Amino acid sequence: MKRKIISLALAGTALVATSAYAEDVTLTIESWRNDDLTLWQDKIIPAFEAEHPGIKVKFTPSAPAEYNAVLNSKLDAGSAGDLITCRPFDASLALFDAGHLADLDDMEAMGNFSDVAKSAWQTDDGSASFCVPMASVIHGFIYNKDAFAELGIEVPTTEAEFFAALDTIKEDGSYIPMAMGTNDQWEAATMGYNNIGPNYWKGEEGRLALIKGEQKLTDPQWVAPYATLAKWGGYLGDGYEAQTYPDSQNLFTLGRAAVYPAGSWEISGFNALVDFEMGAFKPPVQNAGDTCYISDHTDIGIGMNAKTANPEAAKTFLSWVASPEFASIFGNALPGFFPLSSTPVELEDPLAKEIVGWRGECESTIRSTYQILSRGTPNLENDTWGASVAAIKGTSTPEELGQKLQNGLASWYAPQQ
Repeated sequence: MKRKIISLALAGTALVATSAYAEDVTLTIESWRNDDLTLWQDKIIPAFEAEHPGIKVKFTPSAPAEYNAVLNSKLDAGSAGDLITCRPFDASLALFDAGHLADLDDMEAMGNFSDVAKSAWQTDDGSASFCVPMASVIHGFIYNKDAFAELGIEVPTTEAEFFAALDTIKEDGSYIPMAMGTNDQWEAATMGYNNIGPNYWKGEEGRLALIKGEQKLTDPQWVAPYATLAKWGGYLGDGYEAQTYPDSQNLFTLGRAAVYPAGSWEISGFNALVDFEMGAFKPPVQNAGDTCYISDHTDIGIGMNAKTANPEAAKTFLSWVASPEFASIFGNALPGFFPLSSTPVELEDPLAKEIVGWRGECESTIRSTYQILSRGTPNLENDTWGASVAAIKGTSTPEELGQKLQNGLASWYAPQQ
């Protein structure tokens, strides 16, 4: 009996100690996703704290355009948060190489993700993983279902059907066929070239061949998407050259444009603004029956500050982020950001369900310029922005653009020399 009393006393002491320790732990998250502040405060953090009393979490985002600079300044000053929201590939790899992000390979929860999901936050040789994958975004086209019904347009599956639909919209004149501008440049590459391109270079097959030096940017499969983009200019409406990204969003959500070349991250914002029913279609294939490829781009992860004073609590949080519970909360609270954990998540938003369903119909890949190929100068990602704009405006031929990009890449990247 005495031994039992002592054991209970020790257990009680341990609980008090754990509780006291836990009550002192507050984890701070650095992020660029300031649009998600309410989601974290109202849904994600309360769910975690309910299961882990004593570990408090603060979500402290910066403005997206300033995030990299702000984060690096904080890390250098030793004032960064315990948890670091990770952009994919080189930006986060640089943080790991600089000793700012901890290696998370010893976390059992990392087994909840495929190698493809983890690849955006690993060393080139895959020997270290430094961020827990959170979500990807998928590219395609969002369209106004009311406009399509009004004009009797079927959802296109081939490029011929796609351009026939745009011709019908243009001839009717009630709607701008497609809402996209070239003023900000990145949209032309992200929602243009890397949206339709995977159907030409066969997704991962072409992307990895480019990294290995087995294909070149002057090869037909890399040049042809620019020829297709050259056709887009006639459907983007008057003044598209000066049209900004927010302008394009407004044109579509106000019902003035019928089609929007999209990333799935638009869904939640569009849901709050449109008064018409939306649908989505995959990047059209060149010929009926062709294998389809989608850009299912690993977009956001979260890692641990290597200098956090609370590594155990931080890993507890990261393990929870890797769980099906987090995936379900995140995927449904932020439709269009698709969880990357191996456990399937039942999504509620109809447009998000439609888009994520493409994973079962098409081969998935990521944006061609993001891994390894944009580390040098000139930067291939940024040059692809300019090339995509030039293709749409018709200021350079597709062949000229391919040659310029190839020359730039070959000037610093050994496998392409």
